[in-house]
Amino acid sequence: MLIEVFKSKIHRVRVTASDLNYIGSITIDEDLIDAAGLVVGERVYIVNVNNGERFDTYVIKGKRKSGEVCLNGPAARKVQRDDIIIVIAYAQMTPEEARDFQPKIVFPDEKTNLLT
Repeated sequence: MLIEVFKSKIHRVRVTASDLNYIGSITIDEDLIDAAGLVVGERVYIVNVNNGERFDTYVIKGKRKSGEVCLNGPAARKVQRDDIIIVIAYAQMTPEEARDFQPKIVFPDEKTNLLT
């Protein structure tokens, strides 16, 4: 049996842009992707601290060291620039694997979205 377990989180990043006319996804600074152990194309869940919206999308690589966090496509309607969001990923694993698994949690600077 597999269970779904919290795998990684980028905690409290600021939305830098939203692009309604893009095909869809969340563009994230490549440094944040690497630090959180995310994979380009991976499904992630977005929690908007400002308005309570919760939705899922997939990761697109943004420019490294840019601090970019951009919601694209229909997801752009669920955020505004400067909203604070949390990006969460889950993984499927056996209960035995889950007992020893340690998720990656990233706490970037809330103003710049850069790692300190």
